[in-house]
Amino acid sequence: MPDTVYRNAILFDGTGCAPVISDVAVSGGRISAIGPALDVEAETTEVDCTGLWLMPGLLDIHTHLDLELELAPELPEVVRHGTTTVVIGNCSIGVTYGNQRRDGEDPIVDCFARVENMPKPVLARVADSCTWTDSQGYLDHLGTLALGANVVPLVPHSMLRIEVMGLRQSIGRAPTRRERGRMERLLDAAMAQGYAGFSTDALPFHFLANDPHKKRRIPTQYAGYRELKQLTGVVRRYGRVWQATPPKDDIIEAVRTFLLTSGRLFGRPLRTTVLAALDLQTNRMAVGLCLLLSSILNSRLLGGMFRFQVLSAPFRVWSDGAINPLADEIPELRALNECELDDREGRARIMDDPEWIAAFRRMWMQGKSGWSLARLRRLLRQEETVLTRSLGDMIVAECPLPRWNGHSLQAPYDRLRRWQKTHGQHGASDPAEARFFATFPDPVGDDASFIVHLLRQWDTDLRWETTFANRNPAILEKLLFSPQTLPGFNDSGAHLANIGFYDGNLRFLRIAQQADGMNMVASAVHRLTGLPAAFFNLDAGTIKVGAQADLCVIDPLALHAWNPEETYAFTYRAQFGCRQVINRPTGVVRHVMVGGRTVWTENGYAAGFGREACGRVMRARDHPLERAYRQGSARVP
Repeated sequence: MPDTVYRNAILFDGTGCAPVISDVAVSGGRISAIGPALDVEAETTEVDCTGLWLMPGLLDIHTHLDLELELAPELPEVVRHGTTTVVIGNCSIGVTYGNQRRDGEDPIVDCFARVENMPKPVLARVADSCTWTDSQGYLDHLGTLALGANVVPLVPHSMLRIEVMGLRQSIGRAPTRRERGRMERLLDAAMAQGYAGFSTDALPFHFLANDPHKKRRIPTQYAGYRELKQLTGVVRRYGRVWQATPPKDDIIEAVRTFLLTSGRLFGRPLRTTVLAALDLQTNRMAVGLCLLLSSILNSRLLGGMFRFQVLSAPFRVWSDGAINPLADEIPELRALNECELDDREGRARIMDDPEWIAAFRRMWMQGKSGWSLARLRRLLRQEETVLTRSLGDMIVAECPLPRWNGHSLQAPYDRLRRWQKTHGQHGASDPAEARFFATFPDPVGDDASFIVHLLRQWDTDLRWETTFANRNPAILEKLLFSPQTLPGFNDSGAHLANIGFYDGNLRFLRIAQQADGMNMVASAVHRLTGLPAAFFNLDAGTIKVGAQADLCVIDPLALHAWNPEETYAFTYRAQFGCRQVINRPTGVVRHVMVGGRTVWTENGYAAGFGREACGRVMRARDHPLERAYRQGSARVP
């Protein structure tokens, strides 16, 4: 008889089919029966799902939770949002080969601190715990943790290069043929061990964080085409996934690289998923080019298996002064980011340099006035950078003048100019603002001078937010349901102070609910469960008899009432020892089960959560251990 029965649920099975009213029974960690009015015994736990949606546990295919797993393996923020399976090792960085501390190098800290905006003390704690030395050792280690969700590891290219070449050499020269051969063998070993795929990165603003490497990008970015072709050839042979990011500023190189997905050119399609199809505020053509490229690569002519990832939310980023995940795209801001977070004096020296001020002004004012190609590109939203450079887009979250909070920087800039024009008679909203206005150059001139002065005066005490992409709900909806995309790019577990997308999956369900009722919801559930599970070749994502019992119950009324823009919080998390941006909807996720164990209910985390493993290390479904698990002859650690 079943351990748990979900009663009278509106059941979405993850296949995209229309929902039905049904019970679902769970026994011994698996789904044991599906149908109306299932029999139970006195000791069976019954979960009343009348009026509620029951669906497979959601998948998050782009995370950096490798780090959080070492500090809070239960992944509390993940499971409370209904996500039960996460892919780790993205963007070419991870902990697959341990801490790799050799010859004074500290690769985990060096690679993660700026790329994923993680505090160095947090990263150092993680690195201290990474005592294994190879990919099998990492799987064994994950199997010892009290996992709250299933984890799906990828092999990260930067760490693979470091393992073979060392950090200094991996960013200083091309690998020898022997070194490429060793990378290939290590990757082949990991694929044989069941790793779901391989990740690389080519975004031009991903830099190392430790001296003497702060002006160098992470190791994967120094790999040539021959190296990528050789390594993705291993992934292709195993039918696994290549997760990548594009060389954003070189479309020719992007096309050449992503042609590696082609089955026509290389004999077998390479499953490829890429960051990201975003409706950028500064470049409205970017999203169309992404979809066009994907459709060409997937055409019968090329026979690829290519999907762009889509963020299910407005791409909002919080900045502490000049520090945010996108700042390294701009050389003038990159110079500030090269300083340690607490090095206010170092940033002040840079911002006092007349040459830096002149360079910043040129960057900030480019295309804002006069007639030039840059001006035309700005007017047409065809700029090359992601940074908006518009005060109206910069919303103050925290600063020494609390009355500024919640308002754009355009408003105080306009008040300052009025205050200066009237010689202090009008403009300032209160005496404190007037005193601050008195510190500015008079006249302040343009908004570049305004921003420079704010950064010099307040540094990281100025916290502001900007929505860089996905402002148009109609375009976002089109992207999320496009056959050329997969929902993803939540970056959960990274950018602790700057991005809060644990809720991305729930946002997509809400978008579908508001779009066209149950049919769209069924499609969205499929795109968050069965579809990514099939793409990553995982035994997950559907509700069927015999499947692992990873389940999520959603309250559709609470989902409809939820306004995601009103539930952000900047909260201290003891596991990290620092504050983190989070977004926790109330009452939306009513019940979550992982591996047949309840981990979350509307009343909070289940008793025992975090002490015993509920999730497991999930290998590619064709791996022998996964086959044995499906047959019930083994529990995969």
